[in-house]
Amino acid sequence: MTRATVVGSGPNGLAAAVALARAGYDVTALEAAKTFGGGVRTAQLTLHGFRHDVCSAVHPAALTSEFFRAFGLHERIGWVVPDASYAQPLDGGRAAVAWRDIDRTAAELGPDGRAWLAMLRPLARHIEGVLDFTGNQLLRVPREPVTAIRFGLRALEAGTRLGHRTFRTAEADALLSGVLAHANTPLPSLASAAAGLMLAALAHAPGGWAYPIGGAQAIADALAADLHAHGGRIETGHRVRDLATLDWGDPAAGDLLLLDTSPRLALTHPDVPERYARAVRGYRYGHAAAKVDFALEGPVPWANPDVHRSPTVHLGGTRAEVEASENAVARGEVSDRPYVLAVQPSVLDPSRAPAGKAVLWAYMHVPHGSRLDPTEHITRQIERFAPGFRDRILATHAVPASRREAENPAEIGGDVLGGDFTLWQAVRRPVVSTAPWRTPMKGVYLASSATPPGPGVNGMAGWHAARTALRDAGEPARLTDLF
Repeated sequence: MTRATVVGSGPNGLAAAVALARAGYDVTALEAAKTFGGGVRTAQLTLHGFRHDVCSAVHPAALTSEFFRAFGLHERIGWVVPDASYAQPLDGGRAAVAWRDIDRTAAELGPDGRAWLAMLRPLARHIEGVLDFTGNQLLRVPREPVTAIRFGLRALEAGTRLGHRTFRTAEADALLSGVLAHANTPLPSLASAAAGLMLAALAHAPGGWAYPIGGAQAIADALAADLHAHGGRIETGHRVRDLATLDWGDPAAGDLLLLDTSPRLALTHPDVPERYARAVRGYRYGHAAAKVDFALEGPVPWANPDVHRSPTVHLGGTRAEVEASENAVARGEVSDRPYVLAVQPSVLDPSRAPAGKAVLWAYMHVPHGSRLDPTEHITRQIERFAPGFRDRILATHAVPASRREAENPAEIGGDVLGGDFTLWQAVRRPVVSTAPWRTPMKGVYLASSATPPGPGVNGMAGWHAARTALRDAGEPARLTDLF
């Protein structure tokens, strides 16, 4: 039986492994950590009974992903689909909420309601076209050209100073800026606008910003179960540092090697051409994330009660404050009032903590490789909008950006997005190609978020890599052939 070896067991690596196992390959996934799952792991990081997501927590693209829909992920595990996709508190007890019901969102935004609808309703209604345009490599004709053009025009607006004229109220401005800041890049920018608008459109789509009951590990467990059912295996505690010493089979016999890792690992292949090596060495890694997990005595005491209804909360204040925080990171600094992305899964999933208790997941953006312990910065920013929060903390677990790469080798310098998120690197990810998952080395493919469509728990980079490998081998490559 032809072999396939997958290095890395994050959602992309497992997606590739599942596809190849179903195609008849003898698949082995190698994972450096003691547990599989990569960015979708869940563990007791603080106290007994508190289950924290190690990396990602909420997965806006999971229920709409082409791969996961074919895989039937929504049927294999339980999901929470909140009515409030995300919230942005402001000083004085004010807050703006992106409800899944876009009309409710517009009504609460008052004078900016029409502008919010004009920007996002067409994108939410044509979410398939948005995902096709943003969820594949860009050197292709989109399936819905009108949606792609509409998306591009809105990105030009939101990604430039023109966007400061779109809304009149602090609430609408803040609600948009909080989602644009996910890209961890200077604001405003076209790259942040593209990422943010896609996420904002998903917030008003049927699946909303869903997350798995019990934690992100449920996604990895479902993929691993399918892999095992089709004869594959996962070996944990197996860190691959050099492809020259890895026995992954015979490429001449059709054996495959897929890398759900940083593209830098491909540079250790003995036959890597110099031109490709230069391109990979030139691929840039971006700013980082520093994360804290909190075990809490009870729910976060938000000053605005609507914020308690939203699992995802963007903490940064006004649009000007969010932009100042992100641009400080771009200069190699950390703001005293940082943008913080927080997730409170316990509000709708009581399985995450003992009765009456709560977990809170939070990270802030920091310069590449930063050694900063983010605990106090994040605690102060939460306390700003939730007085009394500090008194509810039972335990914390902090991971500075400088430690992230040791825990997950793909997170270079603490970059959780798989590479600097710029417009140029959306095309060059990590090389300019109509099939960037294929490398010049026979049988070797890239399957990580450093390839299109980039970051996000959707399995698409792994699926694209597996499909490319199957096509190169003359095998069926359609989803319908495998599921």
